[in-house]
Amino acid sequence: MKNKLLIIGASGHGKVVADIALKMNKWQSIAFLDDDENVKSSMGLEIVGKSNETIKYINDYDIFVAIGNNETRKKVQERLEEEGAKIPTLIHPNAVLGEKVEVASGTVVMAGVVINCCTKIEKGCIINTGSTLDHDNIIEEFVHISPGAHLAGTVRVGKKSWLGIGSVISNNVDIASSCMFGAGAVVIRDINDSGTYTGIPAEKVD
Repeated sequence: MKNKLLIIGASGHGKVVADIALKMNKWQSIAFLDDDENVKSSMGLEIVGKSNETIKYINDYDIFVAIGNNETRKKVQERLEEEGAKIPTLIHPNAVLGEKVEVASGTVVMAGVVINCCTKIEKGCIINTGSTLDHDNIIEEFVHISPGAHLAGTVRVGKKSWLGIGSVISNNVDIASSCMFGAGAVVIRDINDSGTYTGIPAEKVD
């Protein structure tokens, strides 16, 4: 781990990521890259360049991708990995992680999250505020679990899926890659096809 952190993205999600990084107290300095030329700082932290300038900083900074869109986050993080960037994992001090929980690089775990034992979270995920993941879950790469979502035990969420705010996933459910669930959706059976799902129980709408 380096003693400086560079966050790509200085908007809402980036601010929360920066707040977590500050609370972790592991980096002597934290800065942003962002493409909005009208913004010079965020959270009191300097914006030092644009997102395409990461190569200039790659030897001196840990680099974290704070982009909410799953596909964009995937592209940026994988490019950074190819360039040899050091990509940390960010976990809020008030998150609760059980034994044998694995959290991969580029994932952020926000305040109030509970992740119970033997759950695996792969790279580039967003585990958002106040969500809960029970035992033996597998969260594949570049998933976004929104605030207040709740996953029971032995749930698998496929790559690049997005669980909307307040969604509920019953136990022993598998969710395909590239699915999107609306706010408050309740998933009670396996979801085998990519697409958009809403309702109680969740049904495909697109």
